[in-house]
Amino acid sequence: MKRFYKQVSVGQNEEGWRVLLDGRGLKTVSGRAQVLPTQALAEALAEEWADQGDEIDPASFVLRDMADYAIDVVGQDRSDAIRSLVAYAGTDTLCYRAEPDEPLHERQLEVWEPLLHAAEQRWDVHFERIDGIMHRPQPAATLTRMEAVLAAESDHVLAAVNTLTNLASSLVIALAALAPEADAEALWDVANLEEDWQASLWGKDAEAEERRAQRLAVFETAMRYARLARN
Repeated sequence: MKRFYKQVSVGQNEEGWRVLLDGRGLKTVSGRAQVLPTQALAEALAEEWADQGDEIDPASFVLRDMADYAIDVVGQDRSDAIRSLVAYAGTDTLCYRAEPDEPLHERQLEVWEPLLHAAEQRWDVHFERIDGIMHRPQPAATLTRMEAVLAAESDHVLAAVNTLTNLASSLVIALAALAPEADAEALWDVANLEEDWQASLWGKDAEAEERRAQRLAVFETAMRYARLARN
């Protein structure tokens, strides 16, 4: 698509902040006004538009896509969006370990256990650890508590959590990424422990490494989105 605008700016009204293209406020993919909660977030989205060249690259609008998800999906049915995220807590990657006699199990204990234990301490919950791939349900009280944790967040933060959770296959990692001191690369290493373990055994694949880097970039952007939405 050809670039169809000249000027990018941000503006504020009684509802919040908006990105303006040639003075006109943007809408979401579903046609709703794209109203943002903070000036910082609006300016970050405006930067995505300002950085476009003569041709618009749809794949470069990661922040915009999260804003649209917050408004068009989370904003229209928060309960359903939260239930979808809680489902990840029921099958969280950090809870599923290799068999105890496998070397990978020891590495998982070393890397995953501190993060999972910290989550339990923070939210006063218990996560079942499972050796092997057979599913075991998490305690109902744990899932109820995680639902309450998510319900306390805004629609826009939940949109970022959705991206983080899908990338990491872990709600625990996604929520850890919301902490002000969170280290994106360290958390990404945690999320990719099993893939990195296999690569250490069989060698790295260039295409896989490129995909990993691209997904890390989106992970970092989602962390940034959450922080800007809370600013």
